[in-house]
Amino acid sequence: MAERWDQGQVLSLAPDASAQRGARSLATARSWLSSGSAEQPAAVWGECQGSAATPYRAVVDLSGPVCKCSCPSRKFPCKHALGLLLLWSAGGVDDGEPPDWARTWLSGRAAKAARAKTDEPARAEAAQQAAQRRAEQREQRVAGGLDELDRWLLDQVRAGLARTPRASYQHWDAIAARMVDAQAAGLAERLRSLASVPHSGPGWESRLLEEYALLHLLAVAFRGGRGPREVVRSRIGFTVRQETVLGSGDRVKDRWHMLARRDLEQERIRTRRVWLRAQRDGRFALVLSFAAPGEPFDGALIPGTEADLELAFYPDGLRALVVTSANRAHAAPPPGCTVAGLLNSWARALSRDPWLDSWPAVLAAVTPSRVPRPSLRDAAGDALPLHPAAAECWPLFALSAGNPLTLAGEWTPRGLLPLTAWDDAGQVVAL
Repeated sequence: MAERWDQGQVLSLAPDASAQRGARSLATARSWLSSGSAEQPAAVWGECQGSAATPYRAVVDLSGPVCKCSCPSRKFPCKHALGLLLLWSAGGVDDGEPPDWARTWLSGRAAKAARAKTDEPARAEAAQQAAQRRAEQREQRVAGGLDELDRWLLDQVRAGLARTPRASYQHWDAIAARMVDAQAAGLAERLRSLASVPHSGPGWESRLLEEYALLHLLAVAFRGGRGPREVVRSRIGFTVRQETVLGSGDRVKDRWHMLARRDLEQERIRTRRVWLRAQRDGRFALVLSFAAPGEPFDGALIPGTEADLELAFYPDGLRALVVTSANRAHAAPPPGCTVAGLLNSWARALSRDPWLDSWPAVLAAVTPSRVPRPSLRDAAGDALPLHPAAAECWPLFALSAGNPLTLAGEWTPRGLLPLTAWDDAGQVVAL
């Protein structure tokens, strides 16, 4: 006979406490007119005299387990099947041959399982074909959405930008909603962000035209199969499941330095961006985490620390998932580059992904200044503007006090967002 279950295993199958109580009351030999068990097939059966004229017949296929009982109860498993299992688990059911009524049900289950096993390759092939059809249908929807986006962009350029600052949010939301319908959520998000550009200060016209050009470039790249395929698809909104990344993604084990962290508040979700750099080859990684409003983030990746991590990278080669982590410790200030070095790395990154809106920056010996505009200057005299959102970053100026420091942050087309700084003593400060 198959290995018997303990009482806890049986009771864990009960749908509620009432069924557990009823099962215990039936777990005695006097409650059963007949009972038996077998190893092949692994099953337990029995007849229990209830309130009906004829006894209730219960049978349990232990391989499931799956139960069947002739009682009118709508609970599954019912108290009769559970009571029978309790009696069997206590050694109160003898081995034997199943009666015809139990054998018929068990044989039907075995035949159904055999058919399912035989049909499994066909079902797998059918599922694969269905997935392929869905993928092809999405490609067609996205292509149609991109055609509509191109027509919308052409209309914007023909009409000019004079009236754009007075456009309502609906002006942007309508085309964004169309991209959602076309299953191009990445484009929808980018279009909605354009609503703030006409109100972003001097030079907004150039910035808006740049965004229009990048959207057109994305449509051309998708239709013509140009550029890095995974980057293009990611920007449009084709996602890769975490399970796929963990199962087949590019994995890297190294000693990783946590450089900077940035939290973004969105309408329904909060996003945390943590930049890391490998000590061995200097590769950057971006780890994203998400939380609902009011919920805390995972605080394991703290700027100014380092750890032995194994990361699984998404196809874009930048975003990553943490697979394993060990040996966390406080880290010394990271080695940084010059302004020229940062701009060179930004240019190389843009050649791979023209739609990048931020890039990790680690600068050494830079001095913040507010004259003639908020900026950072390195030892060679080269300067970078601070992002308008960081122009009043007084903690940075107070920490520097006119002296050079090491700084990590995000470089964007509008300037640098300082996120972490190290003073002369090596103390890390989150900005």
